[in-house]
Amino acid sequence: MNKNRIIIPVASGKGGVGKSAFSSNLAIAIAQLGFKTVAIDLDLGGSNLHTYLGLANKYSGIGDFLKAKSIKFKDLLVQTKIPNLAFIAGEGRTPFLANIPFEQRLDIIHNIQQLPAEYIILDLGAGTTFNTLNFFGISHQGILVTTFETPAVMNFFMFLKNFVYRVISSIVRHDRVIFKMVVNEFRSTMESDPLTVKKLLEMVNEKNPELAARAQKALSFYHPRIIFNMGDHPDELLMTNKIDTTLLQTLSLQVDYFGYIFYDSQVRQAVRKKDPLLMTIPKSPFTIGVSDIARRIVNIWEKDINKSGERLFEATQKRYKQLKSLL
Repeated sequence: MNKNRIIIPVASGKGGVGKSAFSSNLAIAIAQLGFKTVAIDLDLGGSNLHTYLGLANKYSGIGDFLKAKSIKFKDLLVQTKIPNLAFIAGEGRTPFLANIPFEQRLDIIHNIQQLPAEYIILDLGAGTTFNTLNFFGISHQGILVTTFETPAVMNFFMFLKNFVYRVISSIVRHDRVIFKMVVNEFRSTMESDPLTVKKLLEMVNEKNPELAARAQKALSFYHPRIIFNMGDHPDELLMTNKIDTTLLQTLSLQVDYFGYIFYDSQVRQAVRKKDPLLMTIPKSPFTIGVSDIARRIVNIWEKDINKSGERLFEATQKRYKQLKSLL
């Protein structure tokens, strides 16, 4: 894969958190910064990213690519009216793609990695289907969008749990005994003694130390980046310490807190009108938040971020003071 090509999958633990509105406007914001960008609808089974970009649903998509061998993946690229921004539709004219075979997922991933672009934004389906989990793993730093509402936070944890176990399962799948053990332990619902990743890897280590080490190494590469959407006040970010503790204790996983977007009622209106908000109201709370994140991506995406929770809290406090009149 071209080292200069950055692929960013965008997922969410549940619907209704503004994932697709964020993905579409993020792609626009990066394109406006002068980078060749592609937005890809990978919400197979519920593709609608075109509406967020103000495009008609008339283009061949990934579904057609999988169905017709004569279609080349690069030919799916549609140049939008926005300079530097291209789009690839999801299902196109071929619906019912909620879960596709493993080999087809690999084929899609391979073709995405060959696209002529500097930034590729993947809008994934909400929840934890095999499609979503596999496409999220295409990058070690995928974006996970959530709100501060309790159901959204719970589903955010569930997404990461399913993703972590998916990574472990992919490592141990060729050892039938260990794979079965991992699956059974994952399905266990013993609330009195919930299984942690640390305990699970210790169990794997007892049977096959090499596999346990490989699984641990694979997990260490992943640092999902969290975007909090529809926020009301910077103080909501004080919960990140608790999130860190929970994720480390249960999933042995570290995340980066990468962005905070204030609630903006204009987003819903823009979606209904099929107009990207960034193109119509570039100085709204939502679009300012997305633009902040876009600049952060082009400046520090591939860098390690120390104390990301503290840094985001400080940046959000400053932005809150500037936006008070708009909130």
